Amino acid sequence: MKATRHRSAAVLFAALSAGALPAAPVLRGVGAAMRDVVERREIAGAVTMVVTAEQVLHQESTGMADLAARKPMTSEALFWIASMTKPVTGAAILILQDEGKLSVDDPVAKYIPDFTALKTPSGRPANLTITQILSHTSGLGEASGPAALEARTLADLVPLWLAAQMQFEPGAQWKYCQSGINLAGRIVEVVSGKPFDVFVRERIFVPLGMKDATFYPDEGQRARIATGYARKKETGGLEPAPARAEFGRPGRPPLGNAGLFCSADDYARFCQMLLGGGVREGKRVLSAKAVKALASAVTGDLPTGFFQNETFGKHGANYGWGIGTCVLKAPHAGAAEMLSPGSYGHGGAWGTQAWIDPAKGVAYILMVQRANFPNSDASDVRVAFQRAAAAAIRR
Repeated sequence: MKATRHRSAAVLFAALSAGALPAAPVLRGVGAAMRDVVERREIAGAVTMVVTAEQVLHQESTGMADLAARKPMTSEALFWIASMTKPVTGAAILILQDEGKLSVDDPVAKYIPDFTALKTPSGRPANLTITQILSHTSGLGEASGPAALEARTLADLVPLWLAAQMQFEPGAQWKYCQSGINLAGRIVEVVSGKPFDVFVRERIFVPLGMKDATFYPDEGQRARIATGYARKKETGGLEPAPARAEFGRPGRPPLGNAGLFCSADDYARFCQMLLGGGVREGKRVLSAKAVKALASAVTGDLPTGFFQNETFGKHGANYGWGIGTCVLKAPHAGAAEMLSPGSYGHGGAWGTQAWIDPAKGVAYILMVQRANFPNSDASDVRVAFQRAAAAAIRR
């Protein structure tokens, strides 16, 4: 990474020589790529970051946080990061494993005894493990509908998970499962004796300086949340998308599947900790062994992920799943072509993305709010950002 550091310093020196002091270094070509997708009305605006364990190589804001108000996007903008919450939930579980308070190989019923009675579709005891619920191989049914929206705590959801019909025999296949991740959040509560949101704030957000990361944005933070947009099929224009009612409101459970709001800088700090083997600026959050667990696929030869159908290239074999993370086994054309084997991360429903490439020592963080990408993991916006950033780093 020495050459990269020299290039980053050169960018800063050039800006100073021109009489401008940027708030952060910028990689050449990324801003142009983002302006192009804004002009094509793929998104209203974006914040992009590229970091190593110790440095910010790139931080740039493009476009608008709110089109009607003509409010520019800035680095202070907050985003609903949706399923990018899942790696944080995985990290919370692994903190407790580091402390010897649980093992990811433990049965769920060890911590929530009611799961002893859960049966598979064949009528056998389910015996779900923590690894299965975090890697989407549990077969657990989803808690949905009015009863789920009335839940006030994660404990309120337990009866709904148990009442939902199991989808398949545990370990037999991979199927994205929101209930499993939220169940892991409930296990954190049982083992730690603290509400899930309090645990992650105390053990992850505060040590890393993630000052705006929260399940419950306050009034000041809400004023900085970038507006979500959907692209109208008829005109190609962007129209505001309604906020998801189940997330971000006091009185709702702290949902480990998709509940977090944060800035690009917040999530970059989380990525830097992972790139640093569990340490950022001298503060250890996870053991090196725990980071390896987040970065390692536990799903064997099962096809996984969001590129499995013909439309997105039938790349299910290119991916595996770890403890709350997606792991790239073999790069493929498009969204993964610039990443190394063993890169890992997660996307969010509204287009946010964070991918960590341990082999190259960098992480790519993309913050946007577009509600109806056909596949946010395969979006043109993600491809344009990562392609431009990777090309700039290679120069």
